[in-house]
Amino acid sequence: MTAQVDALDRAILGCLLRNARSTYAVIGQEVGLTAPAVKRRVDRLIDEGAIRGFTAFVDPAVLGWTTEAYVQLFWKGTVSPLELRRSLEKVPEVVSACNVSGAADALVQVVAVDIPHLESVIERLREEPKVDRTESVIVLSRLIDRVRT
Repeated sequence: MTAQVDALDRAILGCLLRNARSTYAVIGQEVGLTAPAVKRRVDRLIDEGAIRGFTAFVDPAVLGWTTEAYVQLFWKGTVSPLELRRSLEKVPEVVSACNVSGAADALVQVVAVDIPHLESVIERLREEPKVDRTESVIVLSRLIDRVRT
């Protein structure tokens, strides 16, 4: 199902992207609707799949996860993006993953407590029956980080 969104829906989505915990009243003030009207639109956007869920972004350092790596996954044969996502979302240390062009099938950002923890995460990724191999690089320091808040 493809969601149909108008300018008000886009404005509501923008508010939710900035702060998913905003009340319908606060969003309504920003977009010029009543709280009940915002709720009806948000419910419709959820039902239509435009909003796929709500989540909390937790600073990995709070969990003690200060070791970071990027892991390229190479699958045997072909793999769909949906199959990649289903496999990777089971691993909580995976903080982002992309289907990519080139030799690798996916580029996965992983956080861990330390190198032994990172090694265990990579081993779990390799346990997927269709994974042929992985290649990893460990982040030494972040030089630019424009997407983290």
